[in-house]
Amino acid sequence: MQTIGLIGGMSFESSAVYYRLINEMVRDRLGGFASAELLMHSVNFDEIVTMQKAGDWDAAGERLGDVAARLQQAGASCVLICTNTMHLVADPVAARISVPLIHIIDETAANIKASGCRRPLLLATRYTMEHGFYTDRVKSLGLDIMVPEPDDRTTVHDIIFNELCAGQVLDSSRETLLGIIERERAKGADSIILGCTEICLILDPDGLPLPGFDTTKIHAKAAVDFVLGKQQAAAVA
Repeated sequence: MQTIGLIGGMSFESSAVYYRLINEMVRDRLGGFASAELLMHSVNFDEIVTMQKAGDWDAAGERLGDVAARLQQAGASCVLICTNTMHLVADPVAARISVPLIHIIDETAANIKASGCRRPLLLATRYTMEHGFYTDRVKSLGLDIMVPEPDDRTTVHDIIFNELCAGQVLDSSRETLLGIIERERAKGADSIILGCTEICLILDPDGLPLPGFDTTKIHAKAAVDFVLGKQQAAAVA
């Protein structure tokens, strides 16, 4: 089995979800006591948040690029940045390695297009919703992406950082997010991107008023598909 390399810790709440999902998927596919061959380098999230607030994305790219290179040197056959926001620096990270960087935005867009949806609402951190790297890339892949109004973007961002990243899942915040979804559905949204890897802790993609796409689960599945693809193809042959 090939080895998955995970750049985690942003936050560790969602990194734990990645670890569980990847191992569950491998066990489901291979049976028995099978689990994934994986390496995780979990960074100090406080260091990354400081870079985010300062807008020092060059330093963030260098930091995560160093981690990606270490994972490859340790034997990783692919690398995942276990957060949507830090895909803002995906290009410089990918430039530091020769193995594939499995891109969360590309995988999510492919899943949405395959479903027939075309106008997803993005719920994510302010950096992801406002910086342009996410919406531009999704639009280039053929989707007409929507984001909430400014006040609602602030609300979503605060729920993520002040609550979910701290392990707090509040029913009141869930209701707030559902209210935002309803407002955007009225404007034409046909689906929901859970565009922060912590949002799956508070919203069930299968329990939303529109089709939901859990980027954490989609990203984890793409990694499992990558490392098991050749092995399962050989078994079938």
